[in-house]
Amino acid sequence: MNIFIGLVHFPVIDRRGDMICSAITNLDIHDIARAATTYGAAGFYIITPSMEQHELANRILRHWRKGAGGRFNPDRKQAFGLVEIVPDIASAVSSASMVTGNRPAVLATSARDLDGCITWEIFEKRMCKNEFNSILLLFGTASGLHKECIDQCDGVICPISAGTGYNHLSVRSAVAITLDRISRFRRQSDGHNKETGL
Repeated sequence: MNIFIGLVHFPVIDRRGDMICSAITNLDIHDIARAATTYGAAGFYIITPSMEQHELANRILRHWRKGAGGRFNPDRKQAFGLVEIVPDIASAVSSASMVTGNRPAVLATSARDLDGCITWEIFEKRMCKNEFNSILLLFGTASGLHKECIDQCDGVICPISAGTGYNHLSVRSAVAITLDRISRFRRQSDGHNKETGL
């Protein structure tokens, strides 16, 4: 099963809940690309309609793919090979579909408890049953994904909780934790399939 990461900069919300387009940050690109490569993701999409932000991101990518950054740090160059900048979620879905030959299940993530969200236990069971050919996981910047984005998804995964009552992870941390959990689910699914002969 292929996993794709989508870092959404629009449509997202600010602290008041208003729709905004957030700015791309250098640190997000670096850290999420490295986590995605470490856990074997098939792609990492930066999603924004802002052409100015596209230009900024492309300058960063050129530095690490073709410039001095890549020559100095080949590991970072490899991670940046996963990154693609797209204007909207539909473009990310289309690109992922071309990679795998099938439309991915599009799942939103949220730090807010939303009605009907998929618990991590249910998500694990569905993975063990091989219900997904591929998944595009959407992560919101700023204060999270706007309802307009969530409405385009096939489901929402429940918030990451450590049982402390505090839930304000950076998006970089949320991506890494999510990928680590999925990696564990995959290993358990592989073990289950070997036992059952599937």
